[in-house]
Order: sequence, then structure tokens, then C-alpha cells
Amino acid sequence: MFSFAPDRAARRPSLTPMIDVVFLLLIFFMLTAQFTRDHSLALRPGGGAAPDYTGPPRLVGVAPEDLRLNGRAIALAALPGALEDLTEARSDMIVLRPADGADLQRLVQVMTALEAAGFTHLALVED
Repeated sequence: MFSFAPDRAARRPSLTPMIDVVFLLLIFFMLTAQFTRDHSLALRPGGGAAPDYTGPPRLVGVAPEDLRLNGRAIALAALPGALEDLTEARSDMIVLRPADGADLQRLVQVMTALEAAGFTHLALVED
């Protein structure tokens, strides 16, 4: 048997081209992905002097399991209708007070429902 060249050690494949392709794909998907917010609530800091409150009381107590309007239990779906009877305009202030143990998601659900019903002036208070 003839041997024209000395035997070489087996070469390991280079990983550099594969890493380049992975980074190019990563950049492509990052640039083409659409990043949007599902929903946002406009929050305005209101510490300090409160505006004049007029009309009947509109205190919504947000608890982990139930919802109370002026101390009476109410369903979330019925809350906007009950507040219509207590307000003269949709811009009247509605006071939200989360109870101990109420999580942020529950509070956001109530705020979103009120915002969808057209109530624009929500005040958040804490004990």
C-alpha cells in the first residue's frame, strides 16, 4: 500500500459559523417581533389637596373575593350600572379602596371595567 502524505489528525468541525447563524436569527426575530402593550392605565399622582367632592358617596371596596359599593356587596358586572345612579357625569370622582389581601390584578380588573364603562376620574386610597 502506498502512502503519499503523512496521516493527519481528524479535525473537529468549527462551531463559529453555527454561532454566527444563531446570532443572525436572534437579531432577525428581535427586530421583526412586534412589542406592544396589551393595556395601560393612565395614573396621575394626586397626593396633596384633593378636589372638591360633590354628590353621594361612591366608595368601591376591592377585596380578594368580593366587591363593595358603599359597604354593600355588588358584582363587578353590576358596578358600572350602580355607579351611573350615583353620578351626574362620567367625570365624577369614584374612590377605590383596596382591602387587605386584595392583589393588584383584582384592582386592575375593577379599574379596567370602570374605564370601559366611561368613568374617567378614579381615585385610589389606602387605609
